[in-house]
Amino acid sequence: MGVPHISNRSEQQSERWSRRGILVALGAVPAAAALTGCSGSADASEATKATASVKAATKKPTLSVTPADGTKKAGFTSPVEVTVTDGTLSSVQVTGNDGSTLAGSFNDSKTKWTSTRNPYSGAKYTVAAKTTGGTEKTVTFTTKSPGETFVGYFTPEANSTSGVGMPVSVNFTHAVSDKAAVEKAITVSAEPAVEVVGHWFSDTRLDFRPETYWAAGTTITLGLRLKDIEGTDGVYGVQSKDVTFHIGREQISTVDLSTKQMVVERDGAPLATYPVSGGDSDHTTWSGIMVISERFKQTRMESSTVGLGDEYDIKDVPHAQRLTTSGTFVHGNYWASTSIFGSENTSHGCVGLHDAKGASDSSVAGYKFYDSSMLGDVVIVKNSGEETVDPSNGLNGWNMSWADWKAGSAL
Repeated sequence: MGVPHISNRSEQQSERWSRRGILVALGAVPAAAALTGCSGSADASEATKATASVKAATKKPTLSVTPADGTKKAGFTSPVEVTVTDGTLSSVQVTGNDGSTLAGSFNDSKTKWTSTRNPYSGAKYTVAAKTTGGTEKTVTFTTKSPGETFVGYFTPEANSTSGVGMPVSVNFTHAVSDKAAVEKAITVSAEPAVEVVGHWFSDTRLDFRPETYWAAGTTITLGLRLKDIEGTDGVYGVQSKDVTFHIGREQISTVDLSTKQMVVERDGAPLATYPVSGGDSDHTTWSGIMVISERFKQTRMESSTVGLGDEYDIKDVPHAQRLTTSGTFVHGNYWASTSIFGSENTSHGCVGLHDAKGASDSSVAGYKFYDSSMLGDVVIVKNSGEETVDPSNGLNGWNMSWADWKAGSAL
């Protein structure tokens, strides 16, 4: 009987202790954990992200410049670049040692700046970059000099005034293989405006002209941006300049060697008519449109220079004006009889007018025509019995059609 009684107390006590144990165990669990259940891992993830965000926000922007600081022989065929990590760019300024600046632009996120053009060769540059947060960096570098260079010699001369037939002709000191790059770096503009197109006569000569003669009074600007343009492998241009020319009045002279007369028109109106003598049957004068490219009050003319042996050597030819590179001139003639002018073609290919020895007699035709002329004036020869002059023989591109002229452009 006693055993059951003891067993009952023990069971009750055991039950009572078990309930207290459970309550103690439950009391040991944090309240938040008991209430939130599985949401505790999400809060930890958010806290981690917030911490990472704070750390990222406190990172200092890092600036990088290409070419690097202190570079002594930097390349000049690539743009200058500035980049930033952990930030955005607020300003970039690139200044050359001559005071010039190198313009550029930012990408959409303003983490990169790229110069609009490449730095020049043989120059020192300073790059000053800033970020939105105030971080700054200053870099200096020097570009290397090109090994071999070329220049373009141009006609007419700067600030000169020429006739309406004067093309803009550029002759290069080195053969050009990348004609498109070189032609793109040269601009010829006119006021009043007109389309002007380039034509390559050779690897070293590029001429520019409009479809018809320039209008009287036109101002022409030649822009040379050849510096660091690679004309051929390893050979770079050195010029960066603008040159202005002017076109004067219009004077066009027409030589008819069947009538042996030259009619001069000024601004569309008759100015003068002169009797002339052209090339004989063995030395016919080139026909076509020719432009006066050189002028000499007196000059020496020697037959050996034009492949005619020792037929003549005249040391004081008066009022000579060159029409072709090969040696065609319109010039004064004092050694022939006055009677041949207007009646016979007796020259070795030039157009002659009656003149006086010494080039000082203002009453003769040679003096008068020379006095009325300028570089770039047009002289048209017809009925000479000879072919049309080659357009490259002198400044005579007007003998090409506009379509053929434009076909000679590299652009």
